[in-house]
Amino acid sequence: MVQPTSTYTLSDAEKRDLTALIQSGKPLPEKYRFILFEDKREVELVWNGKSREVCTTVLPFQTLEHVDEPRRETKQVRPQIEMFDSRGRQMGGWTNKLIWGDNKLILSSLKAGALRRQIEDAGGLKLIYIDPPFDVGADFSMDIEIGGETFHKEPNLLEQIAYRDTWGRGADSFISMIYERLILMRNLLAEDGCIYVHCDNRVSAFLRLALDEVFGRDCFQNAVVWHYRRWTAASTSYQSMHDLLMFFTRSDSYTFNPVAIDPTASQQSVIEKGYNVNVVKSKAGKIRQLLVYDRNRVEELIAEGRIDPEHYGRIVYIDRKDTVAPDVWTDIQFIHSQANERIDYPTQKPEALLERIIKASSNEGDLVADFFCGSGTTAAVAEKLGRKWIASDLGKFGIHTTRKRLIGVQRELKAADRSFRAFEVLNLGRYERQAYLNVSPRLSGAQREAALTAKEREYRELILRAYAAEPLAGDAFFDGR
Repeated sequence: MVQPTSTYTLSDAEKRDLTALIQSGKPLPEKYRFILFEDKREVELVWNGKSREVCTTVLPFQTLEHVDEPRRETKQVRPQIEMFDSRGRQMGGWTNKLIWGDNKLILSSLKAGALRRQIEDAGGLKLIYIDPPFDVGADFSMDIEIGGETFHKEPNLLEQIAYRDTWGRGADSFISMIYERLILMRNLLAEDGCIYVHCDNRVSAFLRLALDEVFGRDCFQNAVVWHYRRWTAASTSYQSMHDLLMFFTRSDSYTFNPVAIDPTASQQSVIEKGYNVNVVKSKAGKIRQLLVYDRNRVEELIAEGRIDPEHYGRIVYIDRKDTVAPDVWTDIQFIHSQANERIDYPTQKPEALLERIIKASSNEGDLVADFFCGSGTTAAVAEKLGRKWIASDLGKFGIHTTRKRLIGVQRELKAADRSFRAFEVLNLGRYERQAYLNVSPRLSGAQREAALTAKEREYRELILRAYAAEPLAGDAFFDGR
């Protein structure tokens, strides 16, 4: 007998109906879920196959390459001598990670594998930014320009499987995919860490509820609107001109460095890096004035000779307490077609966007991560800002693009005589049979046997498809030809 947990009293007719339904093995009407059973969750996102079980597989990482742009000799003496030598070359400490593979397996292996100690020794993972594939129905194909020619890249086998697992059942499979990964990311985050999830209006409602469940509603900080300009076009509805950044924290203790944006400067302002001032320019690009929110700091910089007041024409000291950026960002635009940072990667985001996030929610020397890294913007900006980083992607083209971009960043920093960290390109052995055949340890003996049989069949079919092979019947030594 179930004791109702609410003040609602069941009528005799309802009791008879419930008894008949239970005896016939039929499902109960949804309203009885709230009458009969205690549940502290006020709102819950439900989808087919929902489960809080996550991947527990731990696989070894294989190092494919160690990348460290060599330096020329210089007499300049650098700080942190235990980490970098007199030429700025890394001698020890954390080595940045670029990982190719399924981020579900990567996250579970980072959480419970050998690299977890390295992450803890590096101070813990302080910031995660992800831009998951929210382009509903899109596949992994893309056009690539190489040497002036355009090539069409078809998805490889792993990308085809990822597409099936992400969108095979529409929104159900997307939420199932991202929900499991969010749980793993939360477990990997430091107690004072935070996460930004980039999305648009197609999946923002799903993601907000999933994040509420995983991180807790009390850990929601902001839904930042990134507003950008587009060429206007004929449309039967309002033109989409913004994305959302869901900002959650692991706890109520986290890093937040206020970012000042002067609303009067609008699109013509750029933030002077690290000085809490705005440079206001004319349409022709000429500097008109310097807006200062921290008088003491700027006066120190002038005394040190690091700011020349005559260069700015006029310094305006602004005495206001509220210097924190609003939750609507209008001063960061799409990457211009002629911009130096543009590499023609379909999902590439502007460096200014990641610069603001990384500056606001981490400090120099902190470890940040992006597990859907794409073209590598997060890693590139993190390196330039003196942060440690982990970046991963399933697509081999994304890994190649990020690798090339990070080598360029190393060369850029070397030319500026600034220190940089080496990075290693890692692979996760997701092709191993024992990884594919992993099943939940909570299953009973019969359930485990059935699940292993099903996964064995799927794995065999996967390998046969990979080799375009025809299966052979029976228990022959060869599975296909």
